Parts: sequence; structure tokens; C-alpha cells
Amino acid sequence: MLLTETQTSAERDRAGKIWAKRRRVTILGSTGSVGTSTIDLIERDQDSFELVALTANQNVELLAEQARKLRPQIVVITDPTYYKDLCDRLAGTGIQVAAGRDALVDAASEPADWVMAAIVGAAGLHPTLAAVGMGTAVALANKESLVCAGSVVMAEAERSGCTLLPVDSEHNAIFQVFETSNVAAVERLILTASGGPFRDWSLADMASVTPEQAVAHPNWDMGAKISVDSATMMNKGLELIEASYLFPIHESSIEILIHPQSVIHSMVGYQDGSVLAQLGSPDMRTPIAHALAWPRRMKAPVERLDLAKIGCLDFSAPDEHRFPALRLAREALREGQGATTVLNAANEVAVRLFLENRIKFLDIASIVEKTSGQISDKSGDDLEAVIHLDQSAREVAESVAKSVG
Repeated sequence: MLLTETQTSAERDRAGKIWAKRRRVTILGSTGSVGTSTIDLIERDQDSFELVALTANQNVELLAEQARKLRPQIVVITDPTYYKDLCDRLAGTGIQVAAGRDALVDAASEPADWVMAAIVGAAGLHPTLAAVGMGTAVALANKESLVCAGSVVMAEAERSGCTLLPVDSEHNAIFQVFETSNVAAVERLILTASGGPFRDWSLADMASVTPEQAVAHPNWDMGAKISVDSATMMNKGLELIEASYLFPIHESSIEILIHPQSVIHSMVGYQDGSVLAQLGSPDMRTPIAHALAWPRRMKAPVERLDLAKIGCLDFSAPDEHRFPALRLAREALREGQGATTVLNAANEVAVRLFLENRIKFLDIASIVEKTSGQISDKSGDDLEAVIHLDQSAREVAESVAKSVG
């Protein structure tokens, strides 16, 4: 279930019991951008936290460094070819070392008070589901879990009593100002977007964009895949889908607004004309700290917002002609769960091929659209169907890419 800042006092009291002791934490994807930011916050307040597990895909050097500093019970490297290297680096520490996808899911299933789900892409679905199934608090930074299997994840959260805490800056902002006890008064959600590095570029200019240009986000420090998604604005499309699962608001009432300064992270509009917004410097440690300390708050070493220095805040409507990913995401959401599974899988394939210099920047959205058009059966109501559809979409996207590459 999703809890918000306006939950009942009884719910907040139950959540607050976690703080009667050190909060036991697992970080899935500890070497990525969100993972390292989470580590940074924990290192500044180690008396409040105890590490259960850390996981990474291949970055064995950083994973071992984190483990030596924070001494988790378990460390998992998903790629088994790095297992011996990790064992050697952690020899004599007493830390349990494991490798492989099954070990990753096992680590996510370890008893913990709070789990950061920060594995990028559909690869994070199984460990995220495992953590959700434990009925603990799950800080959700893996938006793709909801995009490709939202109905499955939310059903499991309802079954287990899991508390989902949004970490994406936009959803965390809504989380902080959404009045759950007064849902009928909510008219709209407004997701803000920086517009990425090419928000003012023409289609002709974007045709020659390089991977190096696409990953150079003007405001945020993010990983390569998320940065490319921001550049195509697919990231905002995925966030639209995620918001539709996290908050009880119809898709037609979720808006997207370009806001280049990335100061207002999202807004909630109410029927009395009030619009509540959460503001802050563009630093992921703010929403991570909010989720990590919830229902309390903790200090975060972020630059304090100086509105006088900023001077003005700009807004504009998104251009879906230059950024068709927004239209594709909304169409997929309207079509249903299976369509969003296909959207996510095709996008992951296309972004990877772009980063490998095998397709052009504008081919990304084209491949996603053509893949969706070639898959007629988009049944994806349970986990098995989602996995099958995800794999089929990836195969189709690879085939489509050959015709445009």
C-alpha cells in the first residue's frame, strides 16, 4: 500500500516503531546513482542504520569498497563471473558473499525494515517483487517495475501490507503534498520535467545527437539509461505510468509540464484552486533522505534552495511532435498493462542500441512505436504473462532495429 504524509496517526505510529532500534536496510543496486546516494546518506548517520544486504550487477570494486565500510551481512554480485573477485576482496571480513540472479532475489527477501529498490530496468522486477512480498517498507526507485508489471506489484503490496515509498523526485514530491484523506478534492497531478538537454533543439538537430551528448543532463546526475530516457522524455512517460499506479488519480488528470530549472519537482491541484508543490535543489539525496528517514526527516547534505538567487521559474507545455515518447507512453497506459510492458521492453532495447552507437537518437521512439504495432496480443495480467511479453517485445525490438540501424 502507498502511505502519504497525511496518513492517520495510528499508521504513522506503527511506521515509527521501526525507529525504536537501528533501521535495518537493504540496498538493491548499491553501486548505481541512487544506490551510491543512499550509501552517502547512511555513511553520515551510521548509528541509525544497520546494513542487511548490498547488491550490484558488475561493479565489483565499488561493491567491495561499500561492503568494507558498512559491513552488511550479505553482498551479492549478480554477474557470477565476478564472484571469485568479490570473495577475494572481502576475504577475512566475515561478510557472506553470493552471486547470480537467484542470490539477488534471496537477498531482497532477507528480513529488513527498509529496502531500496534501485536496480535500473526490468531486471529489477523480480528482486523488487521479493522485497514487496516481505511486507516491509520498499523505497521504489525502479520505476520500470510498475511500468512493466504495475498490477502485479500493487497486488502483491496489498497482499503483504508492504509500504511503498516513492523515490523518484516527482513521485516523492507528490507523496509529500497529496492528501490521501481528501482524495475526492484532488483535481490533477502535475509532473514537472526539465525537458532534458535537447528541449530547445529541432528534430533536424536531434538527428545527429551522440550518446555522449544524451547522457549529459543539464540538472541531474543520473546513470546512462535514465539520462537517455530524460533526453527522449521517455522518462517522463514512464513516470506518468508509475504515477497512475501509485496515486488514485485517472490518467487523464495527470499532466506533464516542462520546468527547466528543476526546482519544483511536482504539484497537486485541488478543487478549491490550491496547487501544492514540493520544491528543492535538484539533488536525488533529498527524496532519498525523505524515504530513508520516513516518517521522520533527516539531515541531507544538499544545497539549500535560494529562490532569490534563482530569480525566476519557467514553465511550458511539452512538444509531443519533437518528443513522441510522451504520446507513446500515454497511449500504452490507456491500452493496458501489456502495452506498457511492451513499451518498457522496447525502450530498454532501443536505448541500449543507441548507447552502443548502433542506432540514431531519433530511432529510439520509432523502434518503440513499431514494436508495439507489431505485437497484437498484449495480454500481461500475471507475472508469467508479463515475463513472456517482455521477452517477446525485446526480440521484436531487436528485429525492428535492424531495419532502421
